[in-house]
Amino acid sequence: MLQSDSSPIRFNHRPILLATLVGVSSLMFTSELISQSVPPALESPPAQPPQSGSHGEKLMGMPKFHEPAPYDPNEHSGYKQIFDGKSFAGWDADPTIWRVEGGMMVGETLEDKPKGNNYIVYRGDKTRDFDLKLQMKIEKGGGGGIQYRSVTGVPWTRPQPDGQQPYDLKFMMTGPQADFWFPVTAATSSYTGQWYSENTMQGILAYRGQVTQALPGQANRLVARIGDIQALGGYVKVNEWNDYEIIARGGVMMHIMNGQLMAVFIDDNRDSINNQPGLIGFEIESQPCRISVRNVWLRKFD
Repeated sequence: MLQSDSSPIRFNHRPILLATLVGVSSLMFTSELISQSVPPALESPPAQPPQSGSHGEKLMGMPKFHEPAPYDPNEHSGYKQIFDGKSFAGWDADPTIWRVEGGMMVGETLEDKPKGNNYIVYRGDKTRDFDLKLQMKIEKGGGGGIQYRSVTGVPWTRPQPDGQQPYDLKFMMTGPQADFWFPVTAATSSYTGQWYSENTMQGILAYRGQVTQALPGQANRLVARIGDIQALGGYVKVNEWNDYEIIARGGVMMHIMNGQLMAVFIDDNRDSINNQPGLIGFEIESQPCRISVRNVWLRKFD
């Protein structure tokens, strides 16, 4: 009589377990993709006609690559115009320096009449994450810039010129600035486009042509170069209108002139003064100087 083999039958569960895990992972990945979804406006048509997979599923293949929509300083979808070209409604300005003229806001200082820094402040919004587009022109000399994420009322760190009254702090702005200077000297000609902190001890944290980053507890560090500081000056139009744009998202602040990226500063210090909602405005500095601004458009994301 033959003895039966009493050894237990063993099954290899590994392939089954592996297949199950792959299936669950695929479902989770698919579910995650569905929940996140690709914005339809960013999708491209397939490069080739769709094909069928081994189980009859539709395979779209690769997308057709395409260029982005062209640079357009006059594209204002989602923006609002914050200067009406007729009045300073919503703005706070020293009338001895700032005026409305021919659809522009004009700030002007005169030779032999020393003036300290002065600002025109937009009081209509406080914003942190935004796009700002405008046109700006500087003539005669001096300099200025665009303030953003800024505050007023902070005591000034530098004295007024001799013989001048103390600063009126409601016109004085502290915070990030996109610089704009007349090329009186080699130094001032290189300032335009850089990232500067007005009325703090931070100073210039991203010179023109630089991408810099500040991690918590660390100084700013160069992480990339956009271009040569002098060569980028070729994009700046002297005595003519310049398209100036600022893009601010979280800790990332970008300065763009006439379609050319000029400087980027990334501040990863969440509680930094540079990362708070604030006011927008324009500066005039030194004399003689004439700064003109028009077509000011703001698009907020907060």
